[in-house]
Amino acid sequence: MHPHAGASLSRRRFLALSAAGSATGVAALNGCAMQVSSGVSGSGETVTLMVKPDDISPELIKQAQKDVGVKIVTVRYDITKLIGMMTNGNPPDLVRGVGATDAPYFAARDVMEDLDPYFARSSVLRLDDLDPVNDLWRYDGRTQGKGPRYGMAKDFSQDSMYWYNTALFDKAGVDHPPETEPVTFEEWLENAKRLTRRKSGQTTVFGGSYNGVSTPNLLASLTAAAGGSLFSDDFSRVDFTTPEARKALNWYIEYGRVKVGPSIIQPDPNAWDGPTFQANRLAMSNSGYWLGGLINADKKLAPLARLAPAPMFEGGQRISPCQAGTGLWMPRKAKNKDAAWRVFEWFFGEGPAKARASSGWGIPTLKSLRPLMPAQEDYQKRVLTVQNAELKHFSVIAYTPYATADSLYALFNQEAPAAMHGRMSVDTLAGRLNSAMNEQLKRGKEQVG
Repeated sequence: MHPHAGASLSRRRFLALSAAGSATGVAALNGCAMQVSSGVSGSGETVTLMVKPDDISPELIKQAQKDVGVKIVTVRYDITKLIGMMTNGNPPDLVRGVGATDAPYFAARDVMEDLDPYFARSSVLRLDDLDPVNDLWRYDGRTQGKGPRYGMAKDFSQDSMYWYNTALFDKAGVDHPPETEPVTFEEWLENAKRLTRRKSGQTTVFGGSYNGVSTPNLLASLTAAAGGSLFSDDFSRVDFTTPEARKALNWYIEYGRVKVGPSIIQPDPNAWDGPTFQANRLAMSNSGYWLGGLINADKKLAPLARLAPAPMFEGGQRISPCQAGTGLWMPRKAKNKDAAWRVFEWFFGEGPAKARASSGWGIPTLKSLRPLMPAQEDYQKRVLTVQNAELKHFSVIAYTPYATADSLYALFNQEAPAAMHGRMSVDTLAGRLNSAMNEQLKRGKEQVG
């Protein structure tokens, strides 16, 4: 199933893209200029980026033309519009995507450009400088993490790590987690119960938030932490009834049932953890290092906030994956590939990348930029110590190419609330998820061919 560079794109494969999911929001990017010579031309040309508004600021677009001589035109990310543009033979030159879930999906449908030849001749994005997280953007026709590179992450977090508010821990009389050794998921949930505060039937302080970037990817990561795999060897099926997947599912349903944090049955009014954590109404947030960009900007919160390793299950294995790896990929039918690559180099390896690294909004995906990560204050140095120790536990959790995270998320949301409310057993839920998701995966496999 390895994509062929000259293969035609069937209408069936384009239609198969219709369920593609949107990616998580990212911080606005404001970069400084840093001119770096490249062997790829592009000056004077126009490159179209399909991105979300916060992916690249108007100021950064102006800076691109100044730095590399390429005019950037943006189109708002929309999967339906993307399909239409590709079907009409006029795709964007670069498209935003979430490496952890989008890379195998689009690569299997043969619409992504193999970027290996570009990386091979780049003096900006050297292969020996790429962080292993960029392997999320590799796919060999069967397994994510191997084969050609189809994109690159702009920054990343090990998204099972969590921040905690020491003041809320101290107020509740709960011991702080160890700095470089993980607590168990069982301990994490017990701490969350002790940290939760309610008044007049309303939650005033969430004990902990543990929802990950997307629920299907989170459950795949939890199953791997329990020592198993959510997907079959060929990624065409899920099985929530294996002991490892059952353990992961039971833990997450229990998390929702006890209402210690935001969930599909108890939404956070702020829609994400950042404002709630900043308001001292959330004791723990599994947002990974990425949330440091917000924390660093709050001089009252920053000294109280600490980062902790990803938990592990009793009897499981210690892993610390990335559930996003948001970045850019190049459509195979793009018209301005050389100019697009020059923008790609600039965005991922030059001024904008340096600015992101120094902001704390994620770990840089070039190892050479890690010295730019915030370390001026003692609390920032403490965070870096924890984060650097965690890097050796990173691993790619391969995801299915046969369905988008959003489509599986919708199926989960149809079934899970009943279990979280105690009206359905976890075993019954596991069976229903298997039935619904495997039907979706079967259709996806038929579409890919």
